[in-house]
Amino acid sequence: MTDRIVIALDGMGGDSAPEMVVGGAVRARRRLGNVEFLLFGDSQRLEPLVRRRKSLAGVVEIRHTDQIVKGDDKPSVALRGARESSMRKAIDAVKSGEAVAAVSAGNTGALMAMSKFVLKTIPGIDRPAIVRSVPTVRGWCCVLDLGANVQCSAEHLVQFAVMGEVFARTVLGVERPTIGLINIGIEEIKGHEEVREAAAMLRETPLPITFTGFIEGSDIAAGKVDVAVTDGFTGNVGLKIAEGTAKLIASLLRDAFRSSWRARLGYLLARPALAVMRERTDPRYYDGAILGGLNGIVVKAHGGTDALGFSNAIGVAAEMAVNGFVPKIRDDFERLKSSTMPASDQEPVA
Repeated sequence: MTDRIVIALDGMGGDSAPEMVVGGAVRARRRLGNVEFLLFGDSQRLEPLVRRRKSLAGVVEIRHTDQIVKGDDKPSVALRGARESSMRKAIDAVKSGEAVAAVSAGNTGALMAMSKFVLKTIPGIDRPAIVRSVPTVRGWCCVLDLGANVQCSAEHLVQFAVMGEVFARTVLGVERPTIGLINIGIEEIKGHEEVREAAAMLRETPLPITFTGFIEGSDIAAGKVDVAVTDGFTGNVGLKIAEGTAKLIASLLRDAFRSSWRARLGYLLARPALAVMRERTDPRYYDGAILGGLNGIVVKAHGGTDALGFSNAIGVAAEMAVNGFVPKIRDDFERLKSSTMPASDQEPVA
């Protein structure tokens, strides 16, 4: 990364903030190079942490605020009453152009409500969606929505598909991503009406996207598609099940390797391979969910993440900014709008 970029950080968001946030900034600075930070929060807590990290000297500006969005605050309450919070100030920095992106591990509902209010959605997008990449046997898959929208219309699902396609090109580096709609079966007659309508719309879209049809939940891990689209209820439940299963497998492996001296010996021999597997399955290594569809970049880190996970969320934000995530989505929806507009409403060609 050669160009200097500034990212706004919610210094008080997350279970282990602010130590985790500052530690994540250290790791991100070491990995990304020319990234700099606007750090919002309690300066009395933040300044000693930053001062101890020599790598952050001259690249962090701390902006004090006493107000903090709590984990159990209702989104509506936070939106009205937390205008001076570290979370809101980080988002405001993106709106003003002082930062190219904001990163927070705080209250998801509050972050979504504030981001939508401050940044607004891109024309053609009704609702933002939570977008995240997950590991598969073939590489990575972009999944959305992961919790922002419990109920979705067919139009919303189509919008998510376009956002996911841009994410896959921008973050995953897939030249022509494949898109699938999550359903209870791959047959066209299965699923509720909104999913079937969305499939019909995606088959007829004028955008140059590759829609493969319906997929099942197991197809994500199998790497059948690059983008998996669903409503926020299904996506969030599926993500939590996957994360819980990964933790269960890790726990079972630990117990198995501690069961005898032969098992401990086997662990020593298998440790390099297990390290590779851990990096592929540990949620911290792919932390950082995009609030897609906004006129600005906002990244949500897991509330219980550590410095490693938060640094990866910062990395996602930087990648989004450098690769023009928002302009690319805006361009796609402009093309979608112009291609579906009645001929009489289109501007005449000179």
